[in-house]
Amino acid sequence: MRAHEAGAMHGDLGSRGPAWLRTPVDVNALVPQLWPRNTRRGDAGALVVAGLDVRDIAAEFGTPVYVLDEDDLRSRCRDFRAAFPNEDVYYAGKAFLCRAVVRMIAEEGMFLDVCSGGELAVALAGGMPPERIGFHGNNKSVAELRRALDAGVGRIIVDSFAEIDRLTALARERGVRPRVLLRVTVGVEAHTHEFIATAHEDQKFGFSLAGGAAITAALRILDEDVLELRGLHSHIGSQIFDTSGFEVSARRVLTLQAQIRDARGVELPELDLGGGFGIAYTTQDNPSTPEELAKRLRKIVDSECAAERLAVPHLSIEPGRAIVGPAVFTLYEVGTVKSVLIGTGNDPADGRRAYVSVDGGMSDNIRTALYDASYSATLASRASVAEPVLARVVGKHCESGDIVVKDEFLPADVQPGDLVAVPGTGAYCRSMASNYNHVPRPPVVAVRNGQARLIVRRETEEDLLALDVE
Repeated sequence: MRAHEAGAMHGDLGSRGPAWLRTPVDVNALVPQLWPRNTRRGDAGALVVAGLDVRDIAAEFGTPVYVLDEDDLRSRCRDFRAAFPNEDVYYAGKAFLCRAVVRMIAEEGMFLDVCSGGELAVALAGGMPPERIGFHGNNKSVAELRRALDAGVGRIIVDSFAEIDRLTALARERGVRPRVLLRVTVGVEAHTHEFIATAHEDQKFGFSLAGGAAITAALRILDEDVLELRGLHSHIGSQIFDTSGFEVSARRVLTLQAQIRDARGVELPELDLGGGFGIAYTTQDNPSTPEELAKRLRKIVDSECAAERLAVPHLSIEPGRAIVGPAVFTLYEVGTVKSVLIGTGNDPADGRRAYVSVDGGMSDNIRTALYDASYSATLASRASVAEPVLARVVGKHCESGDIVVKDEFLPADVQPGDLVAVPGTGAYCRSMASNYNHVPRPPVVAVRNGQARLIVRRETEEDLLALDVE
């Protein structure tokens, strides 16, 4: 585990020297909040998830492999449904989607958000009732909108004037009245990476409040009376721990709601505050429980509605990462280990770092390179009594930025053939995976009651060649 888990000061890992490197760390410990709920140490210290030893998973399915604890995912769906019993909870499919996951969340009473024609196809193929599907996206094509209408999706979140025009024309053509929400850009910048903050003004999503586009779009939809404007939608970013951003967002969106009422005498019946609820990737992260989120969000909405003399609208939220993220870890095999000097070697504070190369990397987890994301790791195939050493888990790709875990303590005897597990990889790892360097993408294996089943197969070299036409 990380140095700060044992009480060390957080700071520049390359500047603290031997005293910091000697900080006691239990490399066999598992911090519960980082791992699927049914994970423990078993025989010889190997990880056991849902009753199955990871060595058996690796032997049957190979590595790297995404390991999904099905009961953990289902229990997180239930937790959100229990915390929000009178609201609609939409699973954000962009976090990770396949037919098996669609079936799981459908069976747990969830709704589902998709943001492309491909995700819509998976949602329908997985058996999600179309009336429980919401369709997002800043540049939906005519073909995608046509398919959504033909499928009968429950709501479309409109994102531009061009989309309003497209959807209105298609609705008239088909004689239907689709339900829509208006995505509003509220000018709130959540405490997150700039690429995943989605409510400040200078970005591609939604209708601006400050510039007047949002009120103009709402009144246009109401006046044309072809689309059914059900409500307003706001999403302020991802990996958020502080609900203060939701408070500001709700206040501004409900101010718009009041303006619409005053202009047309209509109170929109729905409000979607989006998702972006954070999870624990390291012990520095302290996510809220669904119950805490529900209590705070309801208080925010009730207060702002009272201030604007509005009826409280029907609320919906969109957790994705918070459901699937902690339910999955990635299992790798170590290929090489190098000890590398940190610093020039002339300073007494200089130390060494172990570069632990695994058989995956940025093709199965781009988030470290893309967002400077932090992850944890543990030796998964055995326990060790060796002293902990500062390590960096890296991939096999031809990039110096191919880093999976930037800084972690692993046992000094970690060696080729060992298995290393990285928790918290359920969200945006498989869904953003690539074939960089022509590396086939890993499989996804669901584990439950001591049994494992393949839900997404490993790609093959034949898959890599299948699209070549010459």
